[in-house]
Amino acid sequence: MVVKKPRIVIIGAGMAGLTAANKLYTATASKDLFELCVVEGGSRIGGRINTSEFGGDRIEMGATWIHGIGGSPIHKIAEEIHSLHSNQPWECMDGNTDEAITIAEGGFQLHPSIVDPTTKLFNNLMDYSQGKLTEATAKGELETYHKLAALAAKATSNMSGNNNLSVGYFLRQGLEAYQVSKEQEEVKGCGNWSRKLLEKAIFTMHENNQRTYTSADDLLTLDYSAESEYRMFPGEEITIAKGYLTIIESLASVLPPGLVQLGRKVTRIEWQPDERKGVENGCCSSRPVKLHFCDGSVLSADHVIVTVSLGVLKAAIRDDSGMFCPPLPPYKAEAISRLGFGVVNKLFMQLSPTHGGGKHQHQHQHEQEHSNTGFPFLQMVFHSPQSEMRHKKIPWWMRKTATLFPIYNNSSVLLSWFVGEEALALESLKDEEIINGVSSTVSCFLQHSQWQKCSSSHKLCNGNVNSEERSHQNEVKFSKVLKSKWGTDPLFLGSYSYVAVGSSGDDLDTMAEPLPKDSSCQPSASSPLQILFAGEATHRTHYSTTHGAYFSGLREANRLLQHYHCVGIYNN
Repeated sequence: MVVKKPRIVIIGAGMAGLTAANKLYTATASKDLFELCVVEGGSRIGGRINTSEFGGDRIEMGATWIHGIGGSPIHKIAEEIHSLHSNQPWECMDGNTDEAITIAEGGFQLHPSIVDPTTKLFNNLMDYSQGKLTEATAKGELETYHKLAALAAKATSNMSGNNNLSVGYFLRQGLEAYQVSKEQEEVKGCGNWSRKLLEKAIFTMHENNQRTYTSADDLLTLDYSAESEYRMFPGEEITIAKGYLTIIESLASVLPPGLVQLGRKVTRIEWQPDERKGVENGCCSSRPVKLHFCDGSVLSADHVIVTVSLGVLKAAIRDDSGMFCPPLPPYKAEAISRLGFGVVNKLFMQLSPTHGGGKHQHQHQHEQEHSNTGFPFLQMVFHSPQSEMRHKKIPWWMRKTATLFPIYNNSSVLLSWFVGEEALALESLKDEEIINGVSSTVSCFLQHSQWQKCSSSHKLCNGNVNSEERSHQNEVKFSKVLKSKWGTDPLFLGSYSYVAVGSSGDDLDTMAEPLPKDSSCQPSASSPLQILFAGEATHRTHYSTTHGAYFSGLREANRLLQHYHCVGIYNN
């Protein structure tokens, strides 16, 4: 009798899927233990990692940063394959600049004495929520911030009850406590802006940045308790010179041709929750899982590792799509439903030649490092959308955008991040609408800035022109745009996960539990570990990150390797 080798099918060729495939293949290739394949619904590998080019520069449409280089497996791979250095310019190759200029709507450049205290407040409140600012670490001026944060936490708890605390409410309580505790003189030279309005708007700018980090459309939906569970690696945050995709290609490079199958979109996963089903004489009569594909083909498997996004899983349970047959058990579906999954999109824009958008200037970068010829790293402080003082030409979808900046020093390519409702709106806008909207916004903010140049002479405007002519001259022009569309892409339906109010880290653990639930490694057990789950949304402390996806892929590969060690299946 010929014993069939266990067949493992991995759905999704992103970070989690290819890490699992890499581990399973390299650990067992010499023993020929498994039949292994990766099925990917799209036309490329990488998933939410998608390195591209724009304006001659290397950019990332999806995952961008290595979040801390100390202990990061992504950084280790990047080092090993020499991906951290490149002769071609790449996105954020000079890191996050410390030379940002902060401008309030109307073109009022804000002095650091106005911006820095609110920035420090916001950062310390976030540190408190993440467990970094404690009574033990709060020395010197940090003691004041710790007291403010403790007051805010108490007020949040009193208002919300312990089970529904939100980061957004906590932050606003912190700002309120700060403003009550401070008596400061009014600002001058900022038009209709008062100090209190500026502090609130600067605080909002930082909240909007936090939205991009978490993918939460509204920080009122971001769970406060889970913040302290999230873990960051120590060390600097960097981008990958040769592109994030090189990490993916490295993981895939060990796999034989044909193991990864593109254009194979799974439409239904049939599995057997009752372990007695399909069992004859103590042996499994057939492979317990059947995958149905969009082309009508069917593939049976002993084990399936599902690495699709939380957005796709949400759609599967919400729309009763029949993706899982029978449906996922209630405890699993409820965890999927409770967790947050947001949309974050990136917008790249190339300045037209009249605004420094001609050929690259990277060859002169070192000598121009401290020059002011390039577009500034711009932090934008907006009036509230309801304010009568708001600039009417600025479109609503720009008002929660915190920054606009060149992707490296003196690059002609600018980058801005969009979250939630604005990110989805961006996906449906035409390029012309985007160019007009961003141009109007930037022109409003930079109308008094020295960077603004007369388009005809490339000299700084000296004010000796009438207002209509100056307005026309000051309009920043872009030649082309490129945007990501993660929200409407049916293979992703969003960007990354967060712990929403009403969910918890326990839900992330539930996400990681294989099906059927009783998967003990006993010889008598039939059809265990039919469906396993990997992906960033299945990691309790590193969700939303590529390294979280990496760790989850390793976890599920190791689960299967340990299982087969347990039941004693070997091929010596």
